[in-house]
Amino acid sequence: MRSSTPPRTFAKFAVVFLLLLRVESGSGTNARTCPSPCACLRELVDCGRLKRGQTLPAVIPEWTVELDLSHNKLQVLDSTLFSKLQHLKEIKLNHNGLEEIPDLGPYASNITVLILANNKITAISEAQLRPFLALETLDLSNNNVGEIKSGSFPALPLKNLFLNNNRLSSLEPGCFTNLSSSLQVLRLNRNRLSNIGPKIFTLPHLQHLELSRNRVRRVDGLTFQHLPSLRSLKMQRNSLNRLMDGCFWGLSNMEVLQLDYNNLTEVSKGWLYGLLSLQQLHLSHNTISKIKSDAWEPCPKLSELNLSSNHLSRLDESGFANLGVLDRLDVGNNRVSFIADGAFRGLSNLQMLDLQNNEISWTIEDMNGPFSALDKLKKLFLQRNQIRSVTKKSFSGLDALQHLDLSNNAIMSIQANAFSQMKNLQELRLNTSSLLCDCQLKWLPIWVAEQTFLYCVNASCAHPQMLQGRSVFAVRQEEFVCEDFPKPQITVQPETQSALKGANVTFVCSAASSSDSPMTFAWKKDNEVLNDAEIHNQAHLRVQGGAGGETEVTEYTTTLQLRNVEFSSEGRYQCVISNHFGSSYSTKARLTVHSEFGVGCVIL
Repeated sequence: MRSSTPPRTFAKFAVVFLLLLRVESGSGTNARTCPSPCACLRELVDCGRLKRGQTLPAVIPEWTVELDLSHNKLQVLDSTLFSKLQHLKEIKLNHNGLEEIPDLGPYASNITVLILANNKITAISEAQLRPFLALETLDLSNNNVGEIKSGSFPALPLKNLFLNNNRLSSLEPGCFTNLSSSLQVLRLNRNRLSNIGPKIFTLPHLQHLELSRNRVRRVDGLTFQHLPSLRSLKMQRNSLNRLMDGCFWGLSNMEVLQLDYNNLTEVSKGWLYGLLSLQQLHLSHNTISKIKSDAWEPCPKLSELNLSSNHLSRLDESGFANLGVLDRLDVGNNRVSFIADGAFRGLSNLQMLDLQNNEISWTIEDMNGPFSALDKLKKLFLQRNQIRSVTKKSFSGLDALQHLDLSNNAIMSIQANAFSQMKNLQELRLNTSSLLCDCQLKWLPIWVAEQTFLYCVNASCAHPQMLQGRSVFAVRQEEFVCEDFPKPQITVQPETQSALKGANVTFVCSAASSSDSPMTFAWKKDNEVLNDAEIHNQAHLRVQGGAGGETEVTEYTTTLQLRNVEFSSEGRYQCVISNHFGSSYSTKARLTVHSEFGVGCVIL
């Protein structure tokens, strides 16, 4: 049986609540009356957002500790309104029409929090601030202040100063000197600052500095040298294109540095020098295309690194050296197409790696355990990477992996046991409608069901024709058959060779396919594509017999011609032959180049 409270009882409760807001009952002289049209709660008097026709009360109660006069379109204030407010500590005057810092009467010296955001104040006056002897928080955000001079601030115990979204274009050296003994948080976001000199910030107790959305393009060495206590610095969206060596020197206690949405082109040891305590570095949405080999040496405590949305095209060997405590690495939304062997060596503590929206298909399809050094990795994001094949060695070494995201890749083939070594895998995200549903794929629906990944795997067949468009989970086991081989199969491997310096060398590679899908050819040297190489390709048809009858097969041959080889030509060469159904990778043939004086007989 449902019980209900009578409407009359609700009305009674509402009246009592309103009375509590308006009047705090006491005995004798301690009675507190809330002035109309304000609302009160304990020591707060809220006269903000008055309706049209309402005016401020003639008297504010003497017991007021917090006073809210915001959103009232006030242009001037009568100081006598505050003449008896000896207990006043906090006052909100934001969203009015004030053009200067107001006179708040003889007890302004007791105020600790002054909120003047969203007014029309154009200048910071030492004379107007001098009465606020106890002020700890001053918010002047969203005003029209154009500059801060060396004498703008009197000596105040200010801890928090907010100047966001003004019209600041210049800061005189020493403009914050009178606040040096107390200031801990300084916000200067959304201004017009284009230059920050080394003598502007001499604030030994400052812990948080925000300079985002200004116009700073360059930071010189020692700019922040007088901020020994700084823990976080935000400089997003500044069009920064040059960070000079030693620009952050002196910030040995800083833990968070945010430089997102700028125009930085490289990461180097020089500008990171001195950041011994840095834990989080955010560099997303820049134009970084190069990370120098020793770049991370000054940051031994870095635990989170965000390099997403840059122009990185390669991750070189030991590119993340000296980052032994790194926990999270984000390299998503770049142009990475080459990952060297050992690129992740040294990241022994990494638990999250985001590589989404790159072009690392060849890394996944051909490299032997590209992530094998990441034995503590728990989350790996590889969505939108043009991956077409997953081999049994693609994820070797990832024993601790719990979450693998391969979604939005047109995956065509997955070798048996490709995921079986990941004993701790809890979630596999996969969606593809391009699968080659032959006898080599019959293991997949069984394994997915056993692992209870059905809810996050959406996979359907593209070949053979009779299974096209069907979910792999709706295909019977006997329907997974191998009657043809539409994906190219290497038939002739390139051979290891030795040559004299200046000689010509030819590598030959062949593959066959039963499909008439157009074929593409590429050659790689030491895992990197040879874009300007001399390559010759040819194809011919042959008939191949089998248990199911004769099959027409196309055989393709690709030839790599190296002319006048140099010692720099030495390396491992490999061909890649691809069609709509996937890519096949040859073995890697080594080329050794000798000097003509280094071989043959010695004649005396």
